[in-house]
Order: sequence, then C-alpha cells, then structure tokens
Amino acid sequence: MGTAVGKTVFVGLSGGVDSSVAALRLLREGYTVVGVFIKVWQPDFLVCNWEQERLDAMRVAAHLKIPFLTFDAAEVYKEEVGQYFINEYIAGRTPNPDVMCNKFVKFGAFLSFAKAKGADYVATGHYAMSRKSKDGYYELSRGVDVHKDQSYFLWTLTQEQLAHILLPVGSSTKDVIRKEAGAAGIPTAQKKDSQGVCFLGHIDIPDFISHFTTLKAGDVLNEHGEVIGAHKGALVYTLGQRHGFMVTKEDDESHVHYVISKDLNRNTITVATKPPHVASGDTITLSETNWMHDVLKEGDSYHAQFRYRQEPIPVTISNVGSGTCVLKLGVSTEAPALGQSCVLYQGTTCLGGGIIS
Repeated sequence: MGTAVGKTVFVGLSGGVDSSVAALRLLREGYTVVGVFIKVWQPDFLVCNWEQERLDAMRVAAHLKIPFLTFDAAEVYKEEVGQYFINEYIAGRTPNPDVMCNKFVKFGAFLSFAKAKGADYVATGHYAMSRKSKDGYYELSRGVDVHKDQSYFLWTLTQEQLAHILLPVGSSTKDVIRKEAGAAGIPTAQKKDSQGVCFLGHIDIPDFISHFTTLKAGDVLNEHGEVIGAHKGALVYTLGQRHGFMVTKEDDESHVHYVISKDLNRNTITVATKPPHVASGDTITLSETNWMHDVLKEGDSYHAQFRYRQEPIPVTISNVGSGTCVLKLGVSTEAPALGQSCVLYQGTTCLGGGIIS
C-alpha cells in the first residue's frame, strides 16, 4: 500500500461488495477517496443492468460520504475488449476479455483519467496484493483467498502501473470482506458476486458472435473422422469444451465428449471421450509476453497457470525472445486453448505471462 497522508485515490466502484470495502479501507487509512463508476460498452441487442450497478455504487459513495464520478470508458472498452473478443473467436482462438479489460480499461484508461484529475493512485476490489520490494520494484502476488485470487487476470501490469495501483482487499478472504462491509453498514454487504462485465457475463457465445459474423452449422467428427453429430459453427468452440454441440450417433450418445480439435476451413470439430492433453516434456509457445520485473532466463523453472483457478504446473523456460518464450512442461496436463493467457508464478509471486500461440 502507499503512504496515505495527502494522497488521493480514485476507487473503481463497481457496485459490488469488494470495491466497496476497498474504498472503506482506504478511507480508514487516511487517503482522500473518490468513488468512480466505470461505464463500459454494451451492444444494442443485449440487456445490461449497468444503471442498477451504478446506482449501487452511488449508494456506497453516499454511505461513505465520498465524492462520486462516472468515467465513460465505452469507446476504449468497445475497441480493446469487445472487438478483441469478437476478432479472436472469428480467428478460431479463445479470448480472455478480463485480462484485456484490466490492461486497457481499469489500469489503462481509468488510470490515465484518474492521474489527469490529480489522483495519486487508483484502487479496485481485485483479490491480489502488491508491494514494493527492498530492491525498489513492485511485486504482484496472489490474494490470500485461494478461491478468489485474481492475480491470473493481472499479468499484463507494468512497474509504471503498479506504482499507482492499490489493491486493498487482497489480504483478506471473502467472508472477512462481507463481515467488514456488514459491520460498516455498507449497502452492498450481502449483494451476490457479479458474473463479469455485462455482455461477457451470461452471454450465449454462438448467439453473440452471430451478430458479427455468419455462423454455419457443420459436422462433429470422432477421432476416426466419422460424422457423429452437428455443431453451430466451428469458430465458437474451444479446446476441451464439452457442451454446445449434438452427438447423434447412437453408440456415442451416452458418453461425454470433449472438443479436441477444430478445422475452420472444413467447418468441423473433432471430439473424444477424454479431454485433450499435452504430455510432460511437450512445449507451449507464448507471445506478447510481459514480465513485471526481470526478463526470465533460459533454464529457469517456475509454475504456470493456463486457466483461472487451475492448479499451477511446473515448467522450464527456453527460447526467451522479444515478446516470446517457450515453456517445457514438467507434467502432463489438459491442453490449453490458443489465445488464452498463461501466467507464471514463483511461489505466490506473479511474474507476468503471455498469450498461448
């Protein structure tokens, strides 16, 4: 955390309990706190409850007796998160919009907005922790609550950004946060957790993508290339997916099937009764890498996480280049999807990551 005396922090109030307690804690530490609701883009064809979320954020600000602002980030969200989400699916990859929202919106445009208005810091309700090391650089680490830790989504942060970011709730578990909110009379104390930003929360992927490109139904194949069912359009499926397609061949109907590959040119997906795996000793290439401190060295061993809440697996670094590196897997694991984020850790410290390519 920073030094509170004489410092102003803009807190991204989402309307949920985590950001509410973030603001409460910063107030108690002596910061000058301003609550800010970040308005993002939503497509015209989807219903979004952002007005209610903004109202909840306003109620929290009023309860805490802090100023309240609205930051309109619709354009940057549309371009950097929404369009990215669409483009990745059209290209046959699996996007991670939460990562891009943090990179371009919360700790990009919002941070710039806050600094332009004289703020020293921005703060959010992310379950992660940041501290300045004895060597003078900033470290990002996992949140104390292993079930809520969100450091995976923050791997793109830089030293310049970390110097202006406060993460007040990462040192506590969710139940502690709720109790603290309740004791302080915060209106959102018992509010259910949000499920993501509006159109990325509970959307039907094929329906959403169909508004931006033409989806064509195609064949579901087994490992022998035989047609055993039908799907809605190959580009909307991701590796390991086990639903959203039909298996109509009588011998296969009773089994759970997982997508193990897809062919956009032929518009087919291939499924099997076991999820796709990569073996110990196999390699995975990362692009668009970002390391929060030193660039990793060849031969170094760390732990990697390909998905949110995945059990980290041991990897060894090789072929480190400008914006790229190769990971050699130390164990067999479920195959990651192209386009997803891979994040590296040393213990509980988040080192950075890249995009699986």
